[in-house]
Amino acid sequence: MDSFEIQPPRTDPAANRVGDEPRRERFRWQAAELAGLPGGGLNIAYEAIDRHAIGPRSAKVVLRWHTKQGTRPEVTYAELAAETSRFANALIALGIEPRDVVVTLCGRSPELYTAVFGALKRGCVVCPLYSSFGPDPIITRVTSVKARVLVTTASLYRRKIAVIRDRMPSVAWVIIIDEQNPEPVDDPGTVHWRDVVDVASSDFQIPYTDPHQLALIHFTSGTTDRPKGAMHVHEAVLAQCATARTFLDLHEDDVFWCTADPGWITGISYGLIAPLVLGVTSVVDEEEFLATRWYHILEEEHVSVWYTAPTSLRMLMKAGLDLPPRFDLSALRLVASVGEPLDPAAVAWGRQAFGAPIHDSWWQTETGAVMIANLPGDELRPGSMGKPLPGIEAAIVEVTAGHVTEQPTGAIGELALRAGWPSMFRGYMNDDERYRQCFADGWYLTGDLARRDPDGYYWFIGRREDLIDSAGQVFGPFAVESVLVTHPAIAHAAVIGIPHPIAGSIVKAFVVVRPHHGADPALRDDILALTRRTLDPAMVPSELVFVPDLPRTRSGKIMRRLLRAHELGLPEGDTSTLEGTR
Repeated sequence: MDSFEIQPPRTDPAANRVGDEPRRERFRWQAAELAGLPGGGLNIAYEAIDRHAIGPRSAKVVLRWHTKQGTRPEVTYAELAAETSRFANALIALGIEPRDVVVTLCGRSPELYTAVFGALKRGCVVCPLYSSFGPDPIITRVTSVKARVLVTTASLYRRKIAVIRDRMPSVAWVIIIDEQNPEPVDDPGTVHWRDVVDVASSDFQIPYTDPHQLALIHFTSGTTDRPKGAMHVHEAVLAQCATARTFLDLHEDDVFWCTADPGWITGISYGLIAPLVLGVTSVVDEEEFLATRWYHILEEEHVSVWYTAPTSLRMLMKAGLDLPPRFDLSALRLVASVGEPLDPAAVAWGRQAFGAPIHDSWWQTETGAVMIANLPGDELRPGSMGKPLPGIEAAIVEVTAGHVTEQPTGAIGELALRAGWPSMFRGYMNDDERYRQCFADGWYLTGDLARRDPDGYYWFIGRREDLIDSAGQVFGPFAVESVLVTHPAIAHAAVIGIPHPIAGSIVKAFVVVRPHHGADPALRDDILALTRRTLDPAMVPSELVFVPDLPRTRSGKIMRRLLRAHELGLPEGDTSTLEGTR
């Protein structure tokens, strides 16, 4: 096939179920770059690997690792096709059927890529988890999806899985990735990678896969509520491919680095799937953040497109502007960000550090791909989310009694997307009612508040539950935080509203200072003076406290609900995605 074309999912959320044919068409998504399976169908693994392995890209290096041991192994499309086929055949040998769920619990290792794409070849459903999850979050997610296979490392198995294995009865097999100098694991229901994958055949023909067949289950970050399992199908690859072209501007000769953890949807959609589909060489770093290491990788690999998170960028900012000039970053032509709104100060810092601004983007676990962004070539407005990508219709709305009313330019309301794009989630695992509540009048309701300016740029205000109503003025925390981080002594900031008998709410700020700055009353007074000069009186913090760090999810989002819970003595709720928890 020269091209593959499918209709978007139906826009009626009550009927938007995996396996159903679309009932109503709003627009047509085309992806001439996708081949489609021989004989029909669409499979993510075929588009990302196998079609390249049988063509002129067969010998091209598609992945290059920076390991913890300091080596730089490379993998070609042909090699990755063979390895993923071995994994698919290993699943068959273990009695795993199509639509069975395979959970991955491992870091950015070659085996992770093999397991994800090998499972998709088999027709299984992949559910990636953070390797830093503790026992309870693992149990909750594994049992929720009724996983049949768990892929993890020998060290993670001993530390986390062995003691809870009997609490995950759906898991038939745990596949153990062998590390250096491994001690064999011979518990019942466990097999070693080398014993089942390495010995399997490298010949595998991907069977017909319906584009609407369930492919991935991604759990949300849980910043405002308990994490939810969002279900995505194989046709999501159309949106991921298209957005990687339009927003990340990826081309075959690019070297791409997405720093997102593979337990987060960004690490799968843009760390694994999109660059492989587009034939781009990707850099993978097995280690965690270290400023000098990251700059070294950017220089050594001649990275041209870099997709990272505001938290990482702020940590680089914290390390200072004296570091970037020590490295040759001339190959870097696009830096993009995702996770939380990127404040104007970070965009300005990008110009100083890299000679180019940082392009922010907005999307959610539920959307499966970037929806709104500051596109290369467009005017970049620091602090803005950008504009909707091609094929995406957005609006600012108010919802009353289940009916949507679009709001005028400049008004603050809920950001909504016209349902029907290919990577739109098809449900929440085991929570159909919650899924239905996300839609009204053919719109997906994001839960984020924003405004649209006269030129069509969208500006993030905050989650509805994060809004602050002080002295009759309603505003989001981002507006205050963006001013706070312009102070040269502040590395990170978060604000919440706390009850006040007269004003309704007042602003309390939590700030993290940069190294070599003293957190003292004089600095507090200077910071507050800045906010008084810059902000409306109702938005000026009434309280400001210095903290060593802010509670964040592993994807970098500030968990303001935890700050409110601690401040007001409320229950913390689910903290399984909190950075640093085990």
